[in-house]
Amino acid sequence: MSETVVVYEYDRPGAEGDVLRVHAAPAAPGRSSVRGPRTLCGRDTFAMETAPRQPSGDPGAPWYPQEYADRVCPACADAAG
Repeated sequence: MSETVVVYEYDRPGAEGDVLRVHAAPAAPGRSSVRGPRTLCGRDTFAMETAPRQPSGDPGAPWYPQEYADRVCPACADAAG
């Protein structure tokens, strides 16, 4: 898989609420830290915020921040492996 960017879906637009779901999105072409238009589960990333910490790339390390492990999108988790 290409570069992965972690994005947060909030319960209210504008990143003022709580993180509702953590998604993975492919990076935009040529921009490894910029999210593409859709998550791995197919959701639009327009209203989502890019997480400040991105996946480490270390084998076996989770792609999502550990503090949000209970909010990871199951479809993104399956797609990310």
